[in-house]
Amino acid sequence: MRAVTAATMALVAVLCPAPLTAQTGGDSTVYWLSPLSRLEVKTGKAGLFGFAGHEHVIRARVFSGRVVHYPSAPLSSHIEISIPTDSLEVLTPPDTAEIRKVTAAMRTEVLHVEQFRDITFVSKALTQTHGFRITGELTIVGQTRAVPVDVRVAIEADTLRAEATFAVNQTDFGIRPYRGGPAGLVRVANRVVFDIAVVAVAGPPQ
Repeated sequence: MRAVTAATMALVAVLCPAPLTAQTGGDSTVYWLSPLSRLEVKTGKAGLFGFAGHEHVIRARVFSGRVVHYPSAPLSSHIEISIPTDSLEVLTPPDTAEIRKVTAAMRTEVLHVEQFRDITFVSKALTQTHGFRITGELTIVGQTRAVPVDVRVAIEADTLRAEATFAVNQTDFGIRPYRGGPAGLVRVANRVVFDIAVVAVAGPPQ
């Protein structure tokens, strides 16, 4: 969620919390996130025995969001995305026992899904670079931090496509990176990478 067009301004939208009664109209168009979108988080390894651990790819199975595009004032466009924490699915390594262990640790020790139900991203400002840069607020485990995200966007007919990759440190959100193995020597790196490929469609919510 790579070609950039002048229309890419559409992605700089912030999902408004209040529902809109119309999907198009006035001087704006609302694009709803499609299930074809891909939202992933990638973790690395750290520690003395990091080589003995695994890198992990975690994918959101459920998400919602929308982009509000103002053609006459594209820098006023905005986006918001919400991911239920209990929808995050560990994809790697291809070992079911390891996946179960990592998933349990992620939900109970890292994200505390019973207390913090969602991860959200809400845009606050948009600037034009070689593509576009969104300054947004990312909320994880109840902690909100400002995050700059460089975005590539393309619009075809009634479909908006956007791709972005950005990294954050878990400790910035008060998260202690996971440790496991003998004496906790196998650790997940502090830095995690968000890899997002959005497909959003004008019309009713997908």
